[in-house]
Amino acid sequence: MDLKEKIINEIRKIYDPEIPVNIYELGLIYDIKVKNNTVKIIMTLTSPNCPVAESLPKEVKDIAMQVEGIEKVDLDLVFEPPWNKSMMSEAAKLELNL
Repeated sequence: MDLKEKIINEIRKIYDPEIPVNIYELGLIYDIKVKNNTVKIIMTLTSPNCPVAESLPKEVKDIAMQVEGIEKVDLDLVFEPPWNKSMMSEAAKLELNL
């Protein structure tokens, strides 16, 4: 398993506090790029006013740092494009009966 897959597996352990689905399946992770031992993660939140706006990005960064071989995590929190339900995986939509 490559580093990107290991990071995705770890991120799948993080759940949105208001929606019982992990943030990867919700579509909150827009991009993950690994170069050498550095990972760049681009993510969003369901809303700019999300109650975990400060803690969730930190949690993502911290969990990615726990992956063996990763020495640095650059995380960009973006709101363009804005998140919407169409960004959820089919598994997330099934979980939420959408």
